[in-house]
This record gives sequence, structure tokens and C-alpha cells, in this order.
Amino acid sequence: MGTHYKGNDEEVLALNAWIKLARANKSVFKNIKPSMVRYNLTTTQFAVLESLLHLGSMSQNQLSAKILRSSGNIVKVIDNLERDGLVIREASTKDRRAKIVSLTTKGKAIISIIFPDHIKSIIKTLSILNEKEQLELGRLCKKLGLGLDTKDN
Repeated sequence: MGTHYKGNDEEVLALNAWIKLARANKSVFKNIKPSMVRYNLTTTQFAVLESLLHLGSMSQNQLSAKILRSSGNIVKVIDNLERDGLVIREASTKDRRAKIVSLTTKGKAIISIIFPDHIKSIIKTLSILNEKEQLELGRLCKKLGLGLDTKDN
């Protein structure tokens, strides 16, 4: 179902694309989220743990940029992960203002358990699209994201 807006062709085209993108995003996350919820993790907490698992320790600023969250939001997320014993923060040896976030042994164990199921959920969810369609989806999303990031807003 598309827009019921009676605008010009350009407006209707853009609104229809937006509606489809928003609905697809909601459906994908609905199918993938249970692998995180099972371990009482928010989407953002999961993203932090996954980034640290695959990219290694990094500053809070680097983490917020990697997972596309504000620096204020990331501090609260890391506070909660630290409270739960999943990450630790240490002062950077290179920049006294920066805190480096690392996985604890418990954090690494949990994300290592969750991630394989998460991958299976993603594969199952995206299997609706064939390989060529998944590549095209990736290309279009990258084009849209990069185009908006470089555009003067």
C-alpha cells in the first residue's frame, strides 16, 4: 500500500519509496530482534557488543560513530553494559579525555553465543531476496546513505 497523498508525480514517487523503506525496515527488525531480546539486550547494546567483538576495543566516540548513535546516548548504553559486567571503560593512554571501551570475558562470551543465532536470523530474513537482489539492495542502501551523508543539508 502506498501513499494516498494527491501530490505531483515526484512527491508521490518519493513518498511511496519512503513508505516501502520504512515498512521493510520495521519488518526486518521485527524478525531479527528476538535473538537480542532473548538475552535482555537492546538493539543499541547488541550493536556495541557486536562492534567490540569484531573491531576490538575503541573509544566511546568511535563506538557512537560506528553504530550511528549520539555520544550522549552511547554513554548511557555503555553505563548499562558496564553495570551488567559486559564491558569495561579505561582511560586512553593516547588521549586523557577519551575512554576506551572493551569487552569483558562475560561480554565476549555472551556476544559470541548470540551472534551465530543473529546471523541465522539475518540470513533467514533476507532469504526472501535472491543473491542478486541482496546485492542490489545493499548497493541502493549504500548509495542512499552515502548520498545523504555527503549532501549539504
